Amino acid sequence: MKYISRINGPVVKARGDDDFSVQDMVYVGNIRLVGEIISVDGDEATIQVYESTSGLMPGEPVESTEQPLSACLAPGIIGNMFDGIQRPLSKLYEESGDFITRGQQTENLDVEKKWHFTPCVKPGDAVKALSVIGEIPETGSVIHKVMVPVPASGAASAASGIVEYIAPEGDYTITETLAVVTDDKGVRHEIQALSKWPVRVPRPCAKRVSAAEPLITGQRVIDTLFPIARGGTAAIPGSFGTGKTMTQHQLAQWCDADIIVYIGCGERGNEMTEVLEDFPELKDPRNGRSLMERTVLIANTSNMPVAAREASIYTGITMAEYYRDMGYDVAIMADSTSRWAEALREISGRLEEMPAEEGYPAYLPSRLSEFYGRAGRFVSYNGLSGSVSIIGAVSPQGGDFSEPVTQNTKRFVRCFWGLDRELAYARHYPAINWLTSYSEYAADMSKWYQENIGSDFTEMRAELMKLLQEENDLMEIVKLVGADVMPENQKLILEIGRVIRAGFLQQNAFHETDTFVPLEKQYAMMSLILFLYERCTELTRIGVPVSEIKRTGCFDECISVKYKVGNSDLSGIDRLRDRFDKVIRELQREYSDIRKQ
Repeated sequence: MKYISRINGPVVKARGDDDFSVQDMVYVGNIRLVGEIISVDGDEATIQVYESTSGLMPGEPVESTEQPLSACLAPGIIGNMFDGIQRPLSKLYEESGDFITRGQQTENLDVEKKWHFTPCVKPGDAVKALSVIGEIPETGSVIHKVMVPVPASGAASAASGIVEYIAPEGDYTITETLAVVTDDKGVRHEIQALSKWPVRVPRPCAKRVSAAEPLITGQRVIDTLFPIARGGTAAIPGSFGTGKTMTQHQLAQWCDADIIVYIGCGERGNEMTEVLEDFPELKDPRNGRSLMERTVLIANTSNMPVAAREASIYTGITMAEYYRDMGYDVAIMADSTSRWAEALREISGRLEEMPAEEGYPAYLPSRLSEFYGRAGRFVSYNGLSGSVSIIGAVSPQGGDFSEPVTQNTKRFVRCFWGLDRELAYARHYPAINWLTSYSEYAADMSKWYQENIGSDFTEMRAELMKLLQEENDLMEIVKLVGADVMPENQKLILEIGRVIRAGFLQQNAFHETDTFVPLEKQYAMMSLILFLYERCTELTRIGVPVSEIKRTGCFDECISVKYKVGNSDLSGIDRLRDRFDKVIRELQREYSDIRKQ
């Protein structure tokens, strides 16, 4: 008999038999609240409860499931909305109304709905862990591959065998037997569409592949200056109001990942409501269907129990790894990891652990490393190649990037998109500061850019960054002495810097053409800006004032390219280049004649 001995918020102490096991899921109290054992000391276990513990009393029973907290993996995940421990919120709403009843139990996935199954193997075929035995159209955008489950031990050989039975094409529930596999020892294994996996254990793979291809987002400041690789990791830190959530929404809709897992970790309820209302109305740019047909939402808002917030990111990434094993490219939007770290801090304080910097537990870096370390490009045992990309928002108080969560996150991500409050207040979106941001993937993907976009893409990107840095340095001088006294070549850098900022880095998410820009157009725009700068540099050398060049309207026309030139037909950029060349030649002749006189 196990019973509650002490209660401290979401942390409960239980005594009883000495067969407690760390990470086992338990039911706490008479109302059977879901919890997880996080430490064991003799016959006493420490449990973090994923629901409010108000009303619990010492002496109430504790029942162990003798299984770790696991995610249910089957058709029905895509298009659904779960809480931090994968309870379907729509089903809970149907059963209890606007407020979830504590201790409410329901199936994580619909076990009564029938799915159309098409077999991909036949009796006598040899299979192994993660071999695809059939397919189910989960949504209009995603084909769900039913796979041979891999043991939680990760031993792929333990799941190999011969197909003894395969269900004929037809409609089945996720709990009906679809295949029977006999392993090398003669043991028969029944396979359903439903399988389970411990959320804190990374799913195994055959090998990891280097991240050398970009995850295309359609956002110029990201794709050109600070790209993220397919299977890479990125952090979006920024203070309140700088556009973290907005940027993630934009990436969720337009990035070229096959599946999106959006984790609202500790965010305000109205933000998750907006996601829930907006995403079904958004159109998937790939096929025009609803974006929710390839999206999973995990909502654990700020008024929900903190322990479930801590578990939510593991639930989300386990789902992502499951679809990765099917050969899909998955992108995770975690908003925000700061709220997740605050949940760690609160639980750590109730456990009376020794606090580290700003009260966070000493194991904060290792937990962040475990999370971001599950990203990457992988080849599964079934030979399919997939990836998991993680884009985590960070919410440092007051925009202080030196606080522990931001600093530790920088250690484990290779892409840093620092949002700037001044840019956001100036309505410059995305408000990514090009001076504080960086991407370590740019060098790794330079070969891909050269082969697929342009041989000089990397060099032009470096030139663009150099001009932005020079403009920033000159702005410090302008603040002291003004722009009028500066030499013409420096005035030109200031003007071309404005063109880069307003015409290239700033993007309008509400404009039909500008909301998503393919890499080919980004390359053409960058080439046009640098062409204009080079030709104008020639003019300043022969004494043409920048003010005269501005009167031609070339700079403003260069800025307006993002709206006036379509994404599919780039001939307008070539025509504009010819016009710039003609105008500049006329100015050269005019000032050459003046110099001769």
